[in-house]
Amino acid sequence: MCGIIGIVGKQPVNQALYDGLTVLQHRGQDAAGIVTYESGRLYQRKANGLVRDVFQARHMQRLQGNVGIGHVRYPTAGSSSSAEAQPLYVNSPFGITLAHNGNLTNASELRQELFLQDRRHLNTHSDSEILLNVFAHELLTQDKLKLQAQDVFAAVGAVHKRCMGAYAVVAMITGYGVLAFRDPYGIRPIVYGKRDTGDGVEYMVASESVALDVLGFELVSDLEPGEAVFIDLEGHCHTQQCAQAPVYSTCIFEYVYFARPDSIIDDVYVQKARMRMGKRLGKKIKRIWPDHDIDVVIPIPDTSRTAALELAIQLDLTYREGFIKNRYIGRTFIMPGQQQRKKSVRQKLNPISLEYKDKNVLLVDDSIVRGTTSREIVQMARDAGARKVYFASASPAIRYPNVYGIDMPAASELIAHGRNEDEICRLIGADGLIYQDLDDLIAAVHKGNSRLARFDCSVFTGEYVTDITAEYLEGLEALRNDDSKNERDRDDVCIDLHNSV
Repeated sequence: MCGIIGIVGKQPVNQALYDGLTVLQHRGQDAAGIVTYESGRLYQRKANGLVRDVFQARHMQRLQGNVGIGHVRYPTAGSSSSAEAQPLYVNSPFGITLAHNGNLTNASELRQELFLQDRRHLNTHSDSEILLNVFAHELLTQDKLKLQAQDVFAAVGAVHKRCMGAYAVVAMITGYGVLAFRDPYGIRPIVYGKRDTGDGVEYMVASESVALDVLGFELVSDLEPGEAVFIDLEGHCHTQQCAQAPVYSTCIFEYVYFARPDSIIDDVYVQKARMRMGKRLGKKIKRIWPDHDIDVVIPIPDTSRTAALELAIQLDLTYREGFIKNRYIGRTFIMPGQQQRKKSVRQKLNPISLEYKDKNVLLVDDSIVRGTTSREIVQMARDAGARKVYFASASPAIRYPNVYGIDMPAASELIAHGRNEDEICRLIGADGLIYQDLDDLIAAVHKGNSRLARFDCSVFTGEYVTDITAEYLEGLEALRNDDSKNERDRDDVCIDLHNSV
């Protein structure tokens, strides 16, 4: 999960790109980068860290031009080394910079093809660099000295044939314009919009519509699965479907957790989808536990607030804010390494004791992944004086790893993998546990847009929308367990120290 942005403007875009990336910061906190274009030259700044830390005044002044793209990174494939901060660049043909959200599931095969057939050198472990070089090669095969929109779309069509997995992409072709495209399943989100400045129309692409909103752009549309949009330097917008058999298979976890509630993804208001999740979960509790003894409903901030409030309304229970969140601690879910994740939970949340003392509390979270955070929070509620602590998840049990750009841990590290609800309940130390039913989750999102034929629900079902082999999952298990991550982090430190000498 990363955040991408691109603007073709009538005035300098450095500040707009910065502001857009800060709005998308929730999608990645590992690294940030911006590349702009002016008069045949590219200007770049990227590094590890939050947007506010990567870009200082001196960097912003150097990012000249009315055209540019940006990225906030959350590492899944590759490593957390600053060498893999995006956008990435390749000089042939024309000079292309690219930023990518997602994950290629045939990256190993493509790496071999690029070396043996396309004669291209890769300098990182990032699948985004693979995607960049595949696109660059396919654009080169168009064999044009001067590009037209149709040449760009033909190259995107060839990328769709070669690249498997999830990818929402923004790229800048030096001297021509900004391109954005989405994989044929539409797994990761991307939208585009426009605004009239008086000097002409400006266009913007971004991972989520909220980035358009804050910058005053009017949402035009989500990119359809397989669709591409190309905005040339004159401000002309071209769109085309570039895939042969696109099928909507949006990642349902975007609605559960990742996206901001004020975003619209594939014509579904994220806020309303989460409201429906809470309502359906409340109805389930009524149905299976009519004589419950819950006194108060408390959300685990921030993502679960919407669902928790609707759940409380459905059960006619008191809703209370029982945790105060430290805004200066990063999202626990995307922190590298289990030790750092454990340490951060109590730094991140602090209970308000009066909301727990002598009460039977229902804690509501959007999901349970490793269970580490849930176990800590249940204990915090008990320490604050709760008589009983029940736990509800607005999504079903996460039993399988994600292969499409979400760093869900190895299957063996998922608390629900191979366990039933009673076993999970005991492990997190709760007095009771209830999960959302998958059918209810799907219905909660589908109601917003009946055109969404199916969703990627693989983390709940183990059924992947693209061809995924057992061998691939075994390799993923070895790559994503915490021991492997810690070893790669140590290697990355050595690499970064070497580069800084």
